[in-house]
Amino acid sequence: MALQPVVLCGGAGTRLWPLSTQARPKQFIPLVGRRTLYQQTLLRLRGLRGVNAPIIVCNRRHRALALDQARDVGVRPCLVALEPMGRNTAPALTLAALLSDPDDSLLVMPADHVIKDTKAFQRAVKVGASLAASGHLVTFGIVPTGPNTGYGYILKGKPLSKDTDDALNLSSFVEKPDLPTAESYVNSGKYLWNSGIFFMASSTWLAEIQRHRPDILAACRQAVDNGRRRAALFRPHEPAFSACPSDSIDYAVMEKAPKCNGAPCAVVPLDVGWSDLGSWQAVWEARDKDTNGNAVEGDVVLEGVKDSLVLNRGGGRVALVGLEGVVVIETEESSLVAGMERAQEVRKVAERARKGRK
Repeated sequence: MALQPVVLCGGAGTRLWPLSTQARPKQFIPLVGRRTLYQQTLLRLRGLRGVNAPIIVCNRRHRALALDQARDVGVRPCLVALEPMGRNTAPALTLAALLSDPDDSLLVMPADHVIKDTKAFQRAVKVGASLAASGHLVTFGIVPTGPNTGYGYILKGKPLSKDTDDALNLSSFVEKPDLPTAESYVNSGKYLWNSGIFFMASSTWLAEIQRHRPDILAACRQAVDNGRRRAALFRPHEPAFSACPSDSIDYAVMEKAPKCNGAPCAVVPLDVGWSDLGSWQAVWEARDKDTNGNAVEGDVVLEGVKDSLVLNRGGGRVALVGLEGVVVIETEESSLVAGMERAQEVRKVAERARKGRK
């Protein structure tokens, strides 16, 4: 059973406007380090044994970005599936499963995450590979660093083996909580953050999506059966794929799996310096900072500024005086100034900017 990486590149990243745009969403932008998040995801696989070249699932408008950035880090995908429109992660994974060998184990990775400890991640992948080979649906749960209301949570069950706690039964998924609830989760030590990284045999996923969302499987199967492949590029049949319901891996299958009679669901804890970079505050937290807590890039002058993120990728100079806890993002086309505590609201102005509204 070969390990088949599946890299999902469909996110829009609207909360990281104005750097992240529809033409170049956050996975294709360097935000932490000089490589893009997509490139970092591909490079994370180096050193693992028995790994196939990755399957990439992305929007067709990002074909050149996906191919060029993979080539720049010496990776040649075995297949790039070009979605004509976004239908969330469950259809994307179903496409990949239908296009892969049914005996392969699928390591499903979003392309827009940061993982600082690659060796620890690879050790967890080896644990997940063994579980996937035995028929488990596997998710990876992040050891929380503090209460966070932006993530879903996983309630841990008992260890799968009495000799190690590297893998646990997955008791249940929990929706994003309010702050007091998140604090109680973290203090209890019973919960992990839901990372959105999964591992399962291709045949296991197809059996579970058939069990829970046969409408998604039927639409994706039709899109694959009537699609077109040329070299490493696969184009699903657009009318069939456009008719596919939109749903996430979590909602479509994983949240139902612990309660069903299908393949058991397991969670592998990850303590790897993970972030999904879901806001500018998360980017600030993930970047190196100066002695005043500022993360700065480009032509920037600061005076009396603390705990701020200032990224200047425009043509001029940016100067700040006497501010604390702010986000300033400068590009050639747009500028953003926001309070750090309200960074999650950027998607609202991003949508208005996209539609040309004031």
